[in-house]
Amino acid sequence: MYTATAVFDLLLPGDSRSLKAKRSYVRPIVAALRRFDVSAAEVGALDLHGRAEIGVAVVAAEAAHAREVLDSCERLVAGRPEVELLSVRRRLHGDDD
Repeated sequence: MYTATAVFDLLLPGDSRSLKAKRSYVRPIVAALRRFDVSAAEVGALDLHGRAEIGVAVVAAEAAHAREVLDSCERLVAGRPEVELLSVRRRLHGDDD
């Protein structure tokens, strides 16, 4: 069994100067990520209006499958024209960890 996680650091548009506006960008991204059968949530930069960190976690029988799912999630986030993907931090944990 393998668990894989990724944290996406996002720069939001200039009009996201309130928590309501920030939510309007983050919520659709989290919903889209969940279509990949992953757990997804806003996990960081909660007090910063122009930034967001979205975390994703997946459990798979094969390490390659876990990586493929994270690759798909990263492509989805990077392809969103309304946000800029600044960085991605990934981790993979296996049975021997």
